[in-house]
Amino acid sequence: MAQEQEPKKKPNRVLPIVLGIILLGGIAFGIKEYIYYGKHIDTDDAQIDGDISPVVARVGGYVDSIFFEENGHVNKGQVLVKLDDRDYKVKLEQALSAKQSASAGIGVGQSQISNTAANASSARAQVESAQAKLEQANKDYARYANLVKDGSVTQQQFDQVKANRDVAEATYRAAQDQYKAALEQIGVSRNQLSVTNVGVTQKQADVDYAKLQLSYTTITAPASGIASKKNIQIGQLVQPGQTLFSVVNDNSVFVTANFKETQLANLKDGQKVEIDVDAFPKWKLHGVVYNFSGATGAKFSLLPPDNATGNFVKVVQRVPVKIKINTAADTLARLRPGMSVSVSVIYKD
Repeated sequence: MAQEQEPKKKPNRVLPIVLGIILLGGIAFGIKEYIYYGKHIDTDDAQIDGDISPVVARVGGYVDSIFFEENGHVNKGQVLVKLDDRDYKVKLEQALSAKQSASAGIGVGQSQISNTAANASSARAQVESAQAKLEQANKDYARYANLVKDGSVTQQQFDQVKANRDVAEATYRAAQDQYKAALEQIGVSRNQLSVTNVGVTQKQADVDYAKLQLSYTTITAPASGIASKKNIQIGQLVQPGQTLFSVVNDNSVFVTANFKETQLANLKDGQKVEIDVDAFPKWKLHGVVYNFSGATGAKFSLLPPDNATGNFVKVVQRVPVKIKINTAADTLARLRPGMSVSVSVIYKD
């Protein structure tokens, strides 16, 4: 008997179809990515940044009161910490007393100037009187000098007139010296008053400084925001220059994106940016490129690299770029500096 032929197997058409679909999907994905990256520059090396104001003690002292809570909201100018101010009040009282004592010297100096001015006026009057008597004595002397020649007056009378003239001259010179001394005394008194005024000015400066130091015992919020990183407790002794806490300013958050140096050619100010926040994956924030850092991040590091040491490996550097966020204030309030984000700059429409 003839052997029966086995039926031929039908070719498997599923695999080519699947491979075709995958190929088409890959091509579509590649085209999509090509079109996307032809218009966008992306980086995930980015984070939320913000203005953080450290609050530093300007004077030393013991913490008397604390008027805020950790991570609580504070308003600009709000009193947050009060230091024990008794020492500074005593110093202010001492400065005020010293100023009052110095001010009393001004009254004494002015009285001395008034007295010396009165003495100078009296001396001037004496000069004028002595001058008038001297002029009269000179006239009498000239008249008697002519009369003694023709014998109209005796020699004794002429000698008396001459003596009177000499006395008048001496009196006039003495009056001039007294007037000159009185004027010099006025100058001395005025100089002393000037010195006293300088002393009062110095004492006023001491008072102002004491008031300033006293005002530093009341520590206020430098800006409105969240007060965090509190490092003080009631009764703690703080030193000048010690950081007490920090305030993260309201509505000051922005994005710092570290782009590769090879990505900077197409970046410029004002370009639109799409922002994805890791903490809020459903959000789609928008912003604009604001400015570029003056140097790469490596140059601002604690130990910047030195490529002249001999061992050199080229590493692509990154440049920090500041991006302003355009969104509502309530959304900004939920963002915190340090949060990770991904940004995409649209550099071509």
